This record gives sequence, structure tokens and C-alpha cells, in this order.
Amino acid sequence: MKQILLLAIAAMTFASCQQNTAKTPAENTAVTGSTATTEASANPVAAADAPVITFDSGIYNFGKIAPGEKVNYSYKFKNTGKSPLIISNATATCGCTIPEPPKEPIPPGGEGVIKVVFDSHGKFGMQDKVITVTSNANPSVAELHLTGEIKEVK
Repeated sequence: MKQILLLAIAAMTFASCQQNTAKTPAENTAVTGSTATTEASANPVAAADAPVITFDSGIYNFGKIAPGEKVNYSYKFKNTGKSPLIISNATATCGCTIPEPPKEPIPPGGEGVIKVVFDSHGKFGMQDKVITVTSNANPSVAELHLTGEIKEVK
């Protein structure tokens, strides 16, 4: 009897795990290239009407710079969806990279920029700083990359 109970608990746990890890079609949609589609989290919209954030480029390579130099870059994007795009947050992997997203909603067909400043003070070698953008898109998170190399000038 004890073995049957343990088997039943194990089966329920396994079934529970399977249900929790199953992804909806929207969750299976990956950010490919530089496009992300999304449903609003606070105010859901149908996937066909969702905002779509399309970046001109999701990667910027600043090349080789000397230690202590600052890199300024603006990631340009367009809302190619059918409802307003709201960027709720933009964060970076370390305090040396400061992103500044737009504060106002981007209407369908509208354009915007996420300004980023990278301070290379105290950094050396190859760098890949990831900027995580959270919005009402689906998926709600997109990643941008700022890459390059910091070399001693001889």
C-alpha cells in the first residue's frame, strides 16, 4: 500500500512538472533577428493586435577603445505592431552600462531609441554588456548587446 501511495505521489509530481513546463505558442516565440512581438502584461491584447518592437540592430560593436573611454549609443527601434508599445524597464549586466529607455508609449508605426552609456573605467579585454528590455511585447523581454574590446594604448 505504501509503495502504491509513493507511486501515485511521484506520478502526480511528474504530471505537475509536465504541466508547469509546457509552453504556450506565445512563450515558444523566440526573439529572432531584431524583432519581438508581445502581449501587454497589465492590459492583455490579442496576439494579432499586440505591439511589435523591431530594432534596427540588437548588437552594437564599439570596436577597440582605451581604458576609461565612454561609449554612447542609441538602439533605434520601431513599433510595427497594432497597439502602443510600453517599455517598462531597461537594465544592464553591470553598473558600468546605463540604459535610458523612452518614458512615453510608442504608438503603432512610431519610432524610439534606447540610449546607452558604457563607461570602460576599470575594464579590460573583450566586453559583452547585455541590456535587458522589458516591455508589453511578447515575449516581454528582449536583449540588446554592446560589445567591443578595451586595450591599453601603447
